[in-house]
Amino acid sequence: MSEVAAKAVIIRHGLRPARIVPYLLLQILIVIATLLGLRLLQPRDPDAFAVSEFSLREAGTTRPVTLPEFTASRYSLAEPPLYSGSFVFKADGADTTWSVFLPRFSNGVEVAINGVAILDSRRDPTANRPDRNTPEIAVIPASLLHEGSNEITVRLFVWGPLRGFLDTVYVGPDAALRPAYETRTLLFVTLPVVFSAWQSILAVILAIMWLMRRHEPVYGVLAAAMVLGVVQAFITPPVPPAASSRLVAVLLSSAPIESALIVASAVLFLGWHWPRHGVLLFVPGLIVIAGGLIAGPPLPRILFMLLGIPTVGLCLVLMAGIAAYAVLRRQDVVSFALGCAATIVLTCWAHDMLSVFEILPNERTFVSRLSYSALLIAIGAGLTWRFARALNQVDSFAGQLVARVREAEERLKASFAREEARARAAALANERTRLMRDLHDGLGGQLISIVALSERGQEGATITDAARAALRDLRLVVDSMDDIGGDLMLALGSWRERAVMQLRPHEIALHWRVATPQGLPLHPELRPWHVIQVVRILDEVVTNAVKHAAARHITVTVETRNDGLGPYGVISVADDGRGFMLGDDGEAAGAGQTARGVHNMRSRARRCGAVLELSSDGSGTRVRLQLPQIFPDNDAAGG
Repeated sequence: MSEVAAKAVIIRHGLRPARIVPYLLLQILIVIATLLGLRLLQPRDPDAFAVSEFSLREAGTTRPVTLPEFTASRYSLAEPPLYSGSFVFKADGADTTWSVFLPRFSNGVEVAINGVAILDSRRDPTANRPDRNTPEIAVIPASLLHEGSNEITVRLFVWGPLRGFLDTVYVGPDAALRPAYETRTLLFVTLPVVFSAWQSILAVILAIMWLMRRHEPVYGVLAAAMVLGVVQAFITPPVPPAASSRLVAVLLSSAPIESALIVASAVLFLGWHWPRHGVLLFVPGLIVIAGGLIAGPPLPRILFMLLGIPTVGLCLVLMAGIAAYAVLRRQDVVSFALGCAATIVLTCWAHDMLSVFEILPNERTFVSRLSYSALLIAIGAGLTWRFARALNQVDSFAGQLVARVREAEERLKASFAREEARARAAALANERTRLMRDLHDGLGGQLISIVALSERGQEGATITDAARAALRDLRLVVDSMDDIGGDLMLALGSWRERAVMQLRPHEIALHWRVATPQGLPLHPELRPWHVIQVVRILDEVVTNAVKHAAARHITVTVETRNDGLGPYGVISVADDGRGFMLGDDGEAAGAGQTARGVHNMRSRARRCGAVLELSSDGSGTRVRLQLPQIFPDNDAAGG
């Protein structure tokens, strides 16, 4: 690809040179800072008590060596390298305790003073892994020391694919050696445990997040990688010649799979699709595991050196490239932190590889495992931060949604208030319309009759009767407008007084009977026009009894009934007049005023949802008005 084409691809993907150069310079600074940190953070050992001149007996030969020194042996357990040296003990009269301090070694050591063993690291499984850099210190019993020169021997046990290594040995007062031992323990024992514990907590958090969000596999992949790292950190392999567990060998050789999982989690974290050929990253780790399950040690360690370590390096390079691409494209804090962490881990891995191949002289301090945990924690912290940011966005959206809902609720309340006002206005207009219609049908007709009678010169009594009828009709309309709280019995009480006054001149007795204690049930939905219709029906019944039936007694019965569907009121009116003929349809026969009155009563009953039953014979007329359980809101409901 030409230089122009390369620049076009870079610009097309948004990776402008102006962004790449600062990022590369920053990563170079991080590499330099990491190397300086590895140098500056090296613990200072008490050189005044160093014992570095030894004679080494190895493979049947003896030669002088100066520590630190790499042995030529691998898997030397039958005849391990033996280092022999001496130190001078001077008794100063004080009760001073002396110790032997070994900063670094691989894989195991046995230390003897004047032929008596005082330290065997194989009894401490956590001290026999080269990647842990675990120091050892042992107190020399005072009975073994004597004034002047004392002999010290160190037997080095090597059972790994790497050559054995022994750092400078320090012998002196325990008070002078103990601070250096504690510093190394803090850096290479306590700190990795803290990182691993933090990693295990993040693994649990990420696993829970994945269980709650199955559609985001990045949480599950990273949780699996962290669990694998925690297992590698806390499981200790058996020390030869003990039988080695194949499962432990598999777990300790599973770093390639962990590295591949980290790459997969980074790809998924950035929202990319995992490529099909990406499964090849897991092949070396699977080969190492298969070798451990089939052949057992030392094959997994050899396969790890040949396949595992290069795979880890390749994954770290991919991780650094992915992070760099993400930083240049997205320019967010999480991608930037991931890129810096990947650069640090890659630098530490390169440092360890130089130590493995002995390119760095007198070095055997491995820091990749520690920095690798830092990378996992950085990724986990980034995911947690992203998750927390998403929660904040959800909370913000929820807050905005609540605010909008409140605004909509306020608008809805205002709209409801306006609609309620319109409904009240419409109801008031309807009531006015009904009132005007009732006044027109009742009082208007009466007034027209009075005018007509006056114009024809009728007698005063006739005009007086018409005026009284108009006044009664006006009172009926006015009384129906009173607020009776849904209690129709109050309106019937007023009607009863008027009916008694109307019947008294005709010497007709009105008998009022309430059959049930409550009379009629309450109707909260009762409107004035409902009352007018009921009262007009009763007026029509009484008027017919006075004008046409020649009755002497009228009985009004009020009661509440219940047929299982709910209570309803019934008003019955019976007279002892001569009655009239009814047709087959239940209407009054003929087309006279009685027939029109019966038709009006039925029409009014239908308008208020009631049922009117009429029967008449020679013994009198009986009208039964069954009120509805709930009065209709529209007077057109009845047809």
